Amino acid sequence: MKFSLATAILLLPTTLASFERMAGYEPMSQVTDHNAIDLDQKSIETQLALGTEEGFQNAQNIYEQGGHSKAHAVITLETGLSAALGKGDPISGTAEDGTAIVTSAYASAAAGDKVIKIKYKTTDDQVTWVGCHVGALPETEHKTTGCFKPNTTITVNDVPYTSNTYAVADDNKAGRTIQGFSTSADSKQLTKSDSCPGCPYKEFKKFYDYYGSSTYADEYVTAALDGTATDFTTGLGDADFSKYGLDGRVQGAKRGSAYMNIYMYVLREFEDAIDECTEDEVDQNYGAAHAWDKGVAFYTGSLEGTTGAGSGKLLHALADKRCANYKTCGNNGDEVEGISKINYLLGEEFTPGQNALLTYNCGAIRPIVNRIADLMSVPMIQGTLLYAYKVDKEAGVENEKAEGAVFMAAVIPRVHDCNQEDAAIIYENMKIGAASTDYAKVKCAFERNYDCMGVNDALVGGLWNSAANAYYEGAEPKQDGCTKAPKSTKDGKGLKAKSTKSRKDGKGLKAKSTKSRKDGKGMKAKSMKSRKSRNVISLGNNEKSVKAKEGSIGGGTFVEFVVLEEGINLE
Repeated sequence: MKFSLATAILLLPTTLASFERMAGYEPMSQVTDHNAIDLDQKSIETQLALGTEEGFQNAQNIYEQGGHSKAHAVITLETGLSAALGKGDPISGTAEDGTAIVTSAYASAAAGDKVIKIKYKTTDDQVTWVGCHVGALPETEHKTTGCFKPNTTITVNDVPYTSNTYAVADDNKAGRTIQGFSTSADSKQLTKSDSCPGCPYKEFKKFYDYYGSSTYADEYVTAALDGTATDFTTGLGDADFSKYGLDGRVQGAKRGSAYMNIYMYVLREFEDAIDECTEDEVDQNYGAAHAWDKGVAFYTGSLEGTTGAGSGKLLHALADKRCANYKTCGNNGDEVEGISKINYLLGEEFTPGQNALLTYNCGAIRPIVNRIADLMSVPMIQGTLLYAYKVDKEAGVENEKAEGAVFMAAVIPRVHDCNQEDAAIIYENMKIGAASTDYAKVKCAFERNYDCMGVNDALVGGLWNSAANAYYEGAEPKQDGCTKAPKSTKDGKGLKAKSTKSRKDGKGLKAKSTKSRKDGKGMKAKSMKSRKSRNVISLGNNEKSVKAKEGSIGGGTFVEFVVLEEGINLE
């Protein structure tokens, strides 16, 4: 069942409205509190920048306990509750600044319990979204004007209570943490259940298969914070931070938290939107649309502002940084400053995805999420290549080596899913403690797998030397010199051809050009043939109706074929 957007909005719950934009995207639900997770990332980076063990400990506390998101008070009452308290039940009191607090229970509690959790209300204004945030933040970052005032009456379901032990600095917590994005992965991204019917999620499964752990991201970041080594069960992707000093550990911790923990949780929210989408009960899709909004909020963060021109700490900001290195900024993808082409393209996926959810067009979401995952990986590839070049060609030291290692860790499972030998080449050259780094080998190992990974090489671009107004020698955009690839051992049958991979759910296929293999070492894939009269392409023995889109990025041209499915509007 599908509706026009206008009709669908009328059918949705009355809580649906238009909210303040996030980097150009207009959410249809309140996600200011989610968007503020980047402030935890900023606080972590501030503490790490101190370059002291105390700073590292403070950063770890913020990573594990949070500070800015899901603010709530944990108050011990003098007397037990006279009746059971339900999550969301009304609670009121007085704030530090003397204003009234009218809010609700953060969690349920039984009759007789003395410890209760009380949430702080959030607003639609990103700047002043909550009046109290303390958590594990250093005292200089506390905001306490809207926190409960000590030694005042707290009214729970119209019954007054008091507390003589509550302290503002100690008893105000944060319920959402960057660590939690990883430690919750088993139940939220891996194990199939009533609450996660789509598990294991497609992109997460690649990372789980590579590392052998659902908490791989947390293990990586914790090792960086502690100066220890990971010990993944697969024997793949380990990182030994005991080989680094504080400089290398800083990079592993701050980039790992943003580009591993948060990165995957962004995709988790989009997958959750698919799980929650329904075409049968048209008034029940608010949860799906809210999940989608949360995904965008975690991608952008609050510091990007309403237009995306701010200075953020998360994935939107990373794409903008890397486009300056690779001359892929701007709407045409051929500039060295401004918003990245990747962010423009993601914006073109975020809004149609939201619209599909609001119009109950659930079948349209899967191919959109697939394209988002492919696009989000590009800055990770660019980052790996950038620091491979710096280490190999410019004698990069620990800082550059560590940055390259964490970017590699954030994308290598995607390469491994395509070709294990190419993944091994990248890992051996980029891992912590690598004997040497050969940029050309790393570059070729990536380029051989772009089609398989769904990555348009024009979006990756080439490493740009602004001073010379030219690409660095040997770091130009992909050419035809990296065609020879090692045989993949994924199935023991030769090179895995995935550029014409069929979506098993039948909901979409994005196909790029493929090369016919005649050496008997892999699958033979027929080249695509455009048939103008029927608008179809041949993929092996299958024919699909398509729409061809031609564009120009970074001085090169590309044609993208997208399979047309009933009910999906590609305009």
